[in-house]
Amino acid sequence: MIAIIYFAVLAVILFVALRFTCGDCVMGKSGPEGAVRIPLMAFGWALSLFLTLTFLICVAFDLIFPSYAMYETWAGLLPGFVWLTPAGFVIGLVESFLYGWYVALIFGGLFNAFANRRRVA
Repeated sequence: MIAIIYFAVLAVILFVALRFTCGDCVMGKSGPEGAVRIPLMAFGWALSLFLTLTFLICVAFDLIFPSYAMYETWAGLLPGFVWLTPAGFVIGLVESFLYGWYVALIFGGLFNAFANRRRVA
């Protein structure tokens, strides 16, 4: 339960920070003829750095508070490695970074396509 609360609070903080510092990354910006687009490069970097930072915070959290270890939460998200070994740490870090780009390209691209679908006339 603590992991769900942690991720919810961190997601709200990130959304507010992104919205007020670089709102175009989160909400999109108006283009020609009222088209709305999310800049995929900025969105990819924001998500990748967020997931990488979250992974590092979870590792630190597990090391500081081992009785509240978040292994069960991350095991389903990052399969294929043993938690808190040097190789597992590197794999998890790389996987977190790449997953942010994957999500940005898929969902950002889908958002751009669906938001502007009816405007192509």
